[in-house]
This record gives sequence, C-alpha cells and structure tokens, in this order.
Amino acid sequence: MADSHADEVAAIRARIRGTGLRSTSARIAVLQHLQAASAPLTHAEIATELVPQGFDKATVYRNLIDLTDAGIVSRSELGDHVWRFEVRGEGAGHDGEHPHFVCVSCGSVTCLGDVKITPTKKKEWADIADISEVLLKGHCVNCA
Repeated sequence: MADSHADEVAAIRARIRGTGLRSTSARIAVLQHLQAASAPLTHAEIATELVPQGFDKATVYRNLIDLTDAGIVSRSELGDHVWRFEVRGEGAGHDGEHPHFVCVSCGSVTCLGDVKITPTKKKEWADIADISEVLLKGHCVNCA
C-alpha cells in the first residue's frame, strides 16, 4: 500500500515538473484529489477537502489555475457559472475531451467518458462553430 502511494506521488511530481511547474505539496494534493474524483469538481468541493489538511482556499484556487494553464487539468463551465476542474489525459478516468451530463433537478455532474462525439467535416459547420464542449442536460436516475 505504501509503495503504491509513493509511486502515485512520484508520478504526480514527474507530471507537474514535466510542464515546468514546481512540484509543491499543494499542487500534489490538488492533483491527487482530482485524480480520485469520478466527476469534475468545483473549487469549493476541492477546498472543503484540502483546507483541513492545511491548504487555504486561495492556494487551492491558484494551483487549479496553474495546473489548468499547464494543460494537466481542464476547466469547464456547465451552465451554472461555476468552474469545474478535472484531470486531462494520463491519470484521468477517461481519455481526452468528452461530454458531461448535468441533472437539472439535483445538479449532479457525470462524465460521459465512453461517449464519443465526432464533429462533422462539412464545410457549412466549419464556418459556424468550433465545438470545444458538449453538455447534455436532463434528469439523473435518482431524480427521474
């Protein structure tokens, strides 16, 4: 168990350093928390877990922005004006960009990592938009 935790921390350190960022205890804690999550998390959700460990809210937020700017974390706004963060690529529970489902009743967010959406190559679409996020809304199984 201790070896797997040490290996996880070593991999996180290497990934952070690979982007040119310093591998601080706050960045490691933020990235560990995001890797353990099954859905994108808000700054408040992450801070709730990390403040008791000695990290203040501003430090958590600054590190989320640094990790986003470095390309390790992605940031999405899912229609409620709240940024949510999740790990990109290696260490993520899914590969690459993917759609999300938001329950309109309870607000729960689910990654749809197995859903692949391929934009059409038709010229008329190329002139209209460059799709960077897909968001599906409805009622989750608990609220339906």
